[in-house]
Amino acid sequence: MALRLYLRVLEKFPVATMSVTTGTLMAAGDSIAQIAVEKTQKPYDYGRTGRFLGFGLFIGGPMFRLWYLGLDKAFKGTRLGPLKMLACDQLLWAPSFLTFFLGTMGTLRGDSTQQIKDKISNDIWPVLKTNWKIWPAVQLVNFYLVPLQHRVLVVNFVALGWNTYMAWVSEADSEAELTNNDQETTH
Repeated sequence: MALRLYLRVLEKFPVATMSVTTGTLMAAGDSIAQIAVEKTQKPYDYGRTGRFLGFGLFIGGPMFRLWYLGLDKAFKGTRLGPLKMLACDQLLWAPSFLTFFLGTMGTLRGDSTQQIKDKISNDIWPVLKTNWKIWPAVQLVNFYLVPLQHRVLVVNFVALGWNTYMAWVSEADSEAELTNNDQETTH
């Protein structure tokens, strides 16, 4: 029943629904990162969660909607369309969007221009490598099997975990912190 209602609202108000969903999942991902992943003694940072909510609501949601519409318009109906969508998504969109995301979060946090440049320089490759371990398979299924109006739902199922990771990465102090944690979880 809830899913049916969500799908009706998504069909009637696609941009608003996608924006609210994206903002909510980004805020939830940050909350999980703060509570379960980082496990610090620092008090919960509500402003940080607000930044994630705002980014998803006002920037990410509308951008994702336009991106999926553009991909569908450019490649729909061709035999290799889903593969072309995947290539564009992972080779053009992912590096551009993730760089933009890290920069925007640094700006919203009040970081200096140099801090933002350093953050992007240090973190973009580890983030992209992790992205490429997860999203190509998800998007291949999404582009081949899921109608355009429901692709956001597929992405949203995976996005909660991804948003938790991105919240942790965007707030981590250095690539060393990312690398050390990655080594701890793989050994």
